[in-house]
Amino acid sequence: MAVPVDQDQKWLMDCLTATLDTSREVRSFAEASLHQASLQPGYGAALTRVTVNKNIPLGLRQISFSVFQHFIKQHWQEGEENFVYPVVGAEEKEIIHQLLLPSLDDSDRKIRTAISMAIVSVSQYDWPDGWPELLPFLLKLISEQANVTGVHGALKCLSLLSGELDDTLVPKLLPALYPYLHTIICSPHLYEKALRSKALLIVHSCISVLGSMSGVYKTETASLILPMVDSLIDQFSVILQPPLPSEDPDEWSIRMEVLKCLLQLVQNFPNLLVGKIPVILSSLWQTFVTSVDVYQNSSIHSNGDSYSGRFDSDGNQRSLDSFIIQMFETLLTIVGNSKLAKVIEGSMKELVYYTIAFLQMTEEQVHIWLLDANQYVADEDDITYSCRVSGSLLLEEMVNAYGEKAINSIVEAVRKRFSESLDEKVSGSASWWKLREASLFALTSISEQITETQIYYRNQGLQKINFGYLLEQMVAEDLRIDVHEFPFLHARIFSVVSYFSSLISYTAREQFLYSAAQAIALDVLVLVKLCLRLLPEIKVELVQPHIMQILLSLIDLLKQASDETLHLVLETLQAAVKAGHELSTSIEPVLAPIILDVWVQHVSDPFISIDALEVLEAIKDAPGCMHPLVSRVVPSIGPLLENPKHHPAALLAGSFDLLTMMIKDAPVDVVKTVFDKCFDSTIRVVLESDDHGEMQNATECLAAFVAGGKHELLSWTGDPSFMMKRLLSAASRLLDPSLESSGSLFVGSYILQLIFHFPSEMAVHIRELIAAVVRRMQSCEIAGLKCSLIVILARLVHFSSPDVSQFIILLLTIPAKDHENAFSYVMSEWTKLQVEIQGAYQIKVTTTALALLLASRHEAVAKLNVQGNLIKSNAGITTRSKAKLAPDQWTIVPLPAKIFSLLSDALVEIQEQVLDQDDNEENSDWEDVSESNGNGIHDLLYQSSVPSKIRPTVDHLDAMAKIFDEGENYSSEDDLVRADPINEIKLAEFLTRFFVNLHSEDRSLFDHLIRNLNQAQRIAVAKLAIENGMKPTMV
Repeated sequence: MAVPVDQDQKWLMDCLTATLDTSREVRSFAEASLHQASLQPGYGAALTRVTVNKNIPLGLRQISFSVFQHFIKQHWQEGEENFVYPVVGAEEKEIIHQLLLPSLDDSDRKIRTAISMAIVSVSQYDWPDGWPELLPFLLKLISEQANVTGVHGALKCLSLLSGELDDTLVPKLLPALYPYLHTIICSPHLYEKALRSKALLIVHSCISVLGSMSGVYKTETASLILPMVDSLIDQFSVILQPPLPSEDPDEWSIRMEVLKCLLQLVQNFPNLLVGKIPVILSSLWQTFVTSVDVYQNSSIHSNGDSYSGRFDSDGNQRSLDSFIIQMFETLLTIVGNSKLAKVIEGSMKELVYYTIAFLQMTEEQVHIWLLDANQYVADEDDITYSCRVSGSLLLEEMVNAYGEKAINSIVEAVRKRFSESLDEKVSGSASWWKLREASLFALTSISEQITETQIYYRNQGLQKINFGYLLEQMVAEDLRIDVHEFPFLHARIFSVVSYFSSLISYTAREQFLYSAAQAIALDVLVLVKLCLRLLPEIKVELVQPHIMQILLSLIDLLKQASDETLHLVLETLQAAVKAGHELSTSIEPVLAPIILDVWVQHVSDPFISIDALEVLEAIKDAPGCMHPLVSRVVPSIGPLLENPKHHPAALLAGSFDLLTMMIKDAPVDVVKTVFDKCFDSTIRVVLESDDHGEMQNATECLAAFVAGGKHELLSWTGDPSFMMKRLLSAASRLLDPSLESSGSLFVGSYILQLIFHFPSEMAVHIRELIAAVVRRMQSCEIAGLKCSLIVILARLVHFSSPDVSQFIILLLTIPAKDHENAFSYVMSEWTKLQVEIQGAYQIKVTTTALALLLASRHEAVAKLNVQGNLIKSNAGITTRSKAKLAPDQWTIVPLPAKIFSLLSDALVEIQEQVLDQDDNEENSDWEDVSESNGNGIHDLLYQSSVPSKIRPTVDHLDAMAKIFDEGENYSSEDDLVRADPINEIKLAEFLTRFFVNLHSEDRSLFDHLIRNLNQAQRIAVAKLAIENGMKPTMV
């Protein structure tokens, strides 16, 4: 749109130009002038006129657009986070609307993009209600075949706008929009690939939104998609059928959009594709197969252009890797769908064979990993974004879908690729080793499944293939090749051995382990790192014959280790010391001083210092090493703690970590030795320090002293009452509501130790303790600290059993700010934070305590209301504009209903995790378990609080115990509470007994509470009910 420039526009253009002046004064004056102008009506319209005026130089128009975008953020909508008065008036907004739309056909691509971005920015606030003409104009523009630049602009705008579409707009928009998009997609003679790619991008966005709706509106979304499916599949086939060109980023772009659309259809509407998937797979197969040579020539065998920095005609960077990763993701999704996977099963061998080619290391990866061995190890450990990883994930999914057939196909393909690599080696190819390494990498990606299958057949006497022997034959020859020339192949061999050690013969394992021990002394960093990773994974009995050689080699390596190898050396030293057992005693005088020196040098590095502490802990735990190590450490640490201000803060905090490690699980005489030298300094830091890091570490150390010294600790200074007073003073400081939350972070563990080991001494202070805990909770700013305080209260619930009402009455008499009493506050916070509590012990304590509170039937429990469930909005998907609405709202429910819901959630989690473990077993019914023979608090819980009248049935209690006692919920604090009788409780059995007994004793309450559960909770309780003789009609 070319319009004449008046005086006002001339002034604005001069100001915009001056913002780029080399003079700071000129720039500042121009910016100040523009700011003043932005406060005047018409400023936004003036910027728009400059942006859309084709007679103005391109650079100036781009500057104007940038300023206009900033103007929109500040002045377009009141109430926005960045809003600055004044707001743009309705008349000026209308003018801007009218100026922007006709300018979408600008001949310059950058300006079309800028205009599109401006339209999308405005549409976030105005469309559809305040800008009803936007969509009709865009639809009209994309239908004008003669106006190519207009079609470009309209599609660019729609593609950007598609990110703002939600479930209220797409159902209305798609029927009108799709015919225009389809015309563009299927007209390569009229529209270039870039335009067709944009049309597919918009289709993808619409399908994605409908997919997100399909769970609730299955029929409605299917009816919208169904008319499109045939035409889309036909066009997808046409686009994917030709061989993939090697140097055409626009072709990669359009095929990428096809794959993304297909992925959405497979994920969300698989039923509509069942009869059509063979058609598209034929074309997809052509793209997949022909891309192998393109990828190998560009990335595997070539030192030159890998097509990684190409741009399509729209200026977007396109990567061949990204396209292939998208192809793998689409194939993986198809294989993962049980209805569609059958179509691929017949071509499984070919698919596996070609996939292995994509697992080869690229020249770029080899270059990066040789320069940075740390990156190689990190990429090996993590799922990174690469063709190599995507291909391995597809192999895993195929094994999940096709089972043993897929395993056999992969092994067969590996054999074939191995043979091909030998041919390449004979022919003189420099890349022969890459195919061999990729084949081994393919095996490691399904190592668990192969191992399980081999062990099963071995135990059944039905072993078809001796995989271990096959593997030995495949890699034995490669151990003799030059390590320096082929470090990655050697590294992969050691990795494979670690993955399949249980299938390889003892003799072969000895040979590989000997080679790994020798490799540690080499200067090939990549190989050293893989050997260091291998040794900790090998079984102890295999390591012991070589342990002295390994330890001496590691010590030599440690002395010259760089920052990039130090972590792995320390990790391997830890494993070697643990494997050495008695031999470690002789090496303690040599190894311990070196590790202590490493710890001191890196005490401010949280990763290296922890690694060093773990090695020292392994030395401490070795037979005969604890006392020598304590004698070595304590004389140096004691004086340091006595004069904390003369040493770096990191060294002081780290010293407490070292002491805590020395005390943990140590005999009482060792704890007493450390106590005599270091206890006074430790408790002084808790009482006097203002450094929160020091306080945290000292608190953990103090808790370890109490846990190790137990009740004897009170008499170690000769005056038990004075010692108890000091311990309580430390607790009081940590619970001080004026103390910053981070300083109190580990108070929960400390107070639990006081309660465990000094119950009679603490009994007289329980009211004061609870009041202090409540005050600390109310002033707390860290959720983790609040959760640890809740654990204290939960443990006190257990101590009050069987008369839990006493605990409730006590809370009712303690005040709490802004709440009727402490009980009201504690339960409102507890029920909100229960799902945030972490740690096997912590979850067990709080979950069972909630059950005890509900089982008490106290009237205060019945009368209290707490936060229930989040009230879900019916407004559809939350877009950026909708996100400006009011905060989340919650229902209010009676406390018994909330507790019952939380207990049901725990039951759901247990059942789901056990089913995940047992999904391959024929019998998934819960089996009977024997009655508990526990004692102490365990018996109080089962016999007094929730007396058992019906014997429950629970499936795989050992598996359940493992989930909660050894799973991901483990925390370091659990070491200090292992002696707590609560640990004897099997949470699965406890919950079963609780639900059964509640149903038996108070059927009306049970039926009332179960009505408030969601579907998943009801199903879990119903399953339990049916298997324990309870009438299923209750659910």
